Amino acid sequence: MGYNIIADLHTHTLASTHAYSTFSEMVRAAADRGLYALAVTDHAKTMPGSPRDWYFGCLCELPLYYRGVMTIGGIEANVLDFEGALDVEERDVPKLNWIVASIHNLGLEELRDPDVEKCTHLWLQVAKDPRVNVIAHSGDPNFAYDYDRVIQEFGANHKLVEINNHSFDARKRNIPNCTKIALACKKYGVPLVVNSDAHFEAQVGNFSHALRMLEEIDFPEELILNASEKRLNDYLRAYTNIFETRPY
Repeated sequence: MGYNIIADLHTHTLASTHAYSTFSEMVRAAADRGLYALAVTDHAKTMPGSPRDWYFGCLCELPLYYRGVMTIGGIEANVLDFEGALDVEERDVPKLNWIVASIHNLGLEELRDPDVEKCTHLWLQVAKDPRVNVIAHSGDPNFAYDYDRVIQEFGANHKLVEINNHSFDARKRNIPNCTKIALACKKYGVPLVVNSDAHFEAQVGNFSHALRMLEEIDFPEELILNASEKRLNDYLRAYTNIFETRPY
């Protein structure tokens, strides 16, 4: 089975300071790889070296199409506690087109001593957050959750579950749980997205590890949202503000 991924919906520019390409370079890479769309999702404020004030509120200044690629202005927000709080400034939300929610090992006191029950509650709260579009790289074994229960709630609340290609290199301990998450999506018919989590232009559109895993479990193509321009555009129209905030 072959998959044709047409959009990379989780990437970072040098605005995150631990990434190394500009917005223009990332879009050029997407164009060179024949991608239809690219989401730029730099890190929210709790991440060291994240962009400062005004950055996210001004993303609506970017052209909707650049170098022939649809550009989606977003943010990767950090989950801050077991109640699912995110470090997104409310003033920025109306200007953002795409919100990715994830957990990072930031030493937050509010996330100490995780267990399956606490992490299940955490993701159930995030599932209810109407601002969130994508649940990113959630396979960390330190923050394992009840995949059967939570994945169904992600689907019911129109959250897209991410299979993150970068995890197969940088977060190898996550790989068994990434497979479990994908199998739960397959079982319950919940759409997912395959993303590079690129921090450099050469990584844009690299989905090879993630796609290999999905092929191994015979994951249905129709449940991969970013394998179809129509599915992506239908989701953007229904669950984002992109065509209202960035019409040009």
